[in-house]
Amino acid sequence: MVAAIYKLRDPRRFGEIVAAYRVLPLAVARRASAVVPLLELVVAFGLLFEGSRKFVMCVGIVLLLAYAVAIAINLYRGRRDLACGCGGPDDRRTIAGWMVWRNIGIATLLAAAALPWNDRPLALTDAVTIGFGTVACALVYLCLDRLLGRNGPLTDVLRTP
Repeated sequence: MVAAIYKLRDPRRFGEIVAAYRVLPLAVARRASAVVPLLELVVAFGLLFEGSRKFVMCVGIVLLLAYAVAIAINLYRGRRDLACGCGGPDDRRTIAGWMVWRNIGIATLLAAAALPWNDRPLALTDAVTIGFGTVACALVYLCLDRLLGRNGPLTDVLRTP
C-alpha cells in the first residue's frame, strides 16, 4: 500500500519510470502507470475482506511477477541503471537481480496463502503469534531491503554480473 501511495503522489515520475523500462509501447506504459498504483491499492484493501481475498491475491501475484519479468528483461539487456520504481518519488534505487527473486518470493507466499485452509476460532495465542510474526517478517523485509538496497553493504556482492 505504501508503494501505491508513493506512486500516486508523483504519477508523472512513476510514468517516466514505467516508460524507461521499455517493455511496453509508450502509450500502453502511460496507461499502465496510471492503473498499477490503483491495482496495488485494490490488492492491499481487498486482502482485508474474505469475499475478495482470492481474487486480489491473484491480481497481486500477476503484478509481482510482471515487475519481476520487467526487471529481469532489463537486467538481461544490461540496463542496470533504471530506477526500480518501488520506493518514493525521490528514491533512485537501481534495479538488481535480488529484486526479481524478492518479487517471486512474495508472489509465492501469496499463492501459498490462497491455498484452502480450515476455519477455527482465533485464540489469544493465535493472535499473539500472528501479531509478532507479522512484525518479525516486516523487520526482516526492511533489514534485507536496507542491506540489498542502493547503499547496502551487500549490494555489489549480490548484483548480477
